[in-house]
Amino acid sequence: MKNCLCLLTLSLLFFSNTSFRHRAASGVGGYYIVIDKSDYELQVYDKDGWLVSYPVVFGSKDQGDKLYQGDRRTPEGNFTIASKRVHEKWDRMMLLDYPTAQDVANFNLRKSRGLIPNGATLGGGIGIHGTWPHEDYAIDRYLNWTQGCISMKNADVEELYKMIPPGTHVTIRK
Repeated sequence: MKNCLCLLTLSLLFFSNTSFRHRAASGVGGYYIVIDKSDYELQVYDKDGWLVSYPVVFGSKDQGDKLYQGDRRTPEGNFTIASKRVHEKWDRMMLLDYPTAQDVANFNLRKSRGLIPNGATLGGGIGIHGTWPHEDYAIDRYLNWTQGCISMKNADVEELYKMIPPGTHVTIRK
């Protein structure tokens, strides 16, 4: 019993000092996001390190980089949260600045090499958003359903939406 009490006390001390709410409330800024496609995870960091992780899904089971509009792949690279808004279908939307200059260069190079169909376009409108109402199970079941966006459970995307300002850096990797 004494060992359990010690473990409980240590756990409470650890989690109360490392939780995202504690740090966010203390005014610590400088957030950045890392999305790991192979782990289906979105991680939030600040200047002191890791804060919180959320499960996510994508557009396609294919973990490759986005090639063109309609391929349902999620782009890889470094992005910025360009804007935020409440979304009529998917709860909250944090739009990324995709395509970046690097994405345009990659697209043109791949197209010149014949890796992309002639009539294909690069597209845009990639963001981090929630699910359809009452369909958070898609995240639990790793059901990739978007057109290339990153989808989170609605409660999670609402929490992230409150924490992350426009301009936050986002890295998406395999």
